[in-house]
Amino acid sequence: MNVVIIGAGYVGLVTGCCLAEAGHRVVCVDHDAEKLAGLRSGRLPFHEPELVTILGEQLASGRLLFEDSVARAMPNADLVFLAVGTPSQTDGSANLENLLRCANELAATAFSDCMVVVKSTVPVGTGDRLEALLNENRDQHSGHPRIRVVSNPEFLAEGRAVQDFRHPDRIVIGANDAGSAAALAQLYAPFDVDGMRLMFMDRRSAEFAKYACNAMLAARISMINELAGLASGFGADIEAVCGVLKGDPRIGGSYLHPGVGYGGSCLPKDLSALITCAKTIGEPADMLCSTQRVNNRQGRRLLEFIREYFRGELRGKRIAIWGLSFKPATDDVRAAPSLALIRGLLNEGALVSAYDPVAMKAASLALGATPVVFGASAMSVCEGADALVLMTEWDEFKAPDFKALAMCMQGSMVFDARNLYQGSMLRQYGLQHFALARCARPKGDNAGLSGRTSPVRPETAQAQAHGGEKPYS
Repeated sequence: MNVVIIGAGYVGLVTGCCLAEAGHRVVCVDHDAEKLAGLRSGRLPFHEPELVTILGEQLASGRLLFEDSVARAMPNADLVFLAVGTPSQTDGSANLENLLRCANELAATAFSDCMVVVKSTVPVGTGDRLEALLNENRDQHSGHPRIRVVSNPEFLAEGRAVQDFRHPDRIVIGANDAGSAAALAQLYAPFDVDGMRLMFMDRRSAEFAKYACNAMLAARISMINELAGLASGFGADIEAVCGVLKGDPRIGGSYLHPGVGYGGSCLPKDLSALITCAKTIGEPADMLCSTQRVNNRQGRRLLEFIREYFRGELRGKRIAIWGLSFKPATDDVRAAPSLALIRGLLNEGALVSAYDPVAMKAASLALGATPVVFGASAMSVCEGADALVLMTEWDEFKAPDFKALAMCMQGSMVFDARNLYQGSMLRQYGLQHFALARCARPKGDNAGLSGRTSPVRPETAQAQAHGGEKPYS
């Protein structure tokens, strides 16, 4: 098939490269001249494993082209994908400005019978709105067939998007007519070899399905984080508890990893959009709102624990950060908990140095004119640091040289926001360990940072680090 993809961002590029790899002729359209120049020379504007190889191969094959004009891309197109961003507005609703602008470009372009496939995550009913817009003038002219709009939401996880596209768990097709459903089934046939992946439904249900999936995942993350806080307060071991949860087939093991909360380009904005949409139909969306509140609180808890460790005085303290992307294998820092923490630390006068294998450029752009120092290596940012905070569980952080770390740091505390390390290992090198997933909010006069051992008062923490007593675990 001849496929046009409007939007050469994350979703559009992965879709375009993988469809070209499957044998389709694909033209990706984007108005960013600098991005297009890089793509035409085989350079990606973001980090995604395996994708740069497919890009190079499909450019060489001639099946993948890039264009800056919708009109020039459209001749002979069988399908047009809309894959533009729908970011959050200040009220939490999805911003459809770019999507509608692209639809207007399509409406003004003379092309024969064609189908428009919406990949972008959009509020329920957007497909109806787009179909009316695209056909507004065509209904008056017999020579212009009606344009059909199909919802085909993406379920790509950053860091493994190529594998997700090649071997999908499900392919959702929301079509209001049999012809559109059949055309999408033909397009995706190479990715549904066992005939078990295609899921057909009406357009509105498909639009809602994407929001429902992300809301459910966000809820699981917030639930396990809230349970982790409760477990620590009761003196229970959340890791052991998670083993019990994962052993229950009704619950399963996915997204049961306590940490600093979710981030990225999908869960935060999609949950906000769904909450806003719920208000328009008079629904309170109590659980969705609670999920959002728990996640926002989780990041604040980490800053509060760091502040308490330093007895409320962060000014002049050197804090090293390992990991900036919201999760490993991507350079995406949108809504990343690391950036929220950095801003909080800077606001309190701390000196921040940070390292990430691939996301430092993106983080620098997102943070703007701030005094953050970005280092060339994980160890370099720890030189003279009063504390280290692990924010992203990249492979290179999983088994660091703790001896070298202890020697280069001025302080001894490692704040582990991803529950990656064991306190017993760090203690061998004179390091302290604070695992967010194992620690409850300090309470009362005897408050301190608590782990699996008795609570330790902040004012005795530094003394313990060098006095041989058992520090936090």
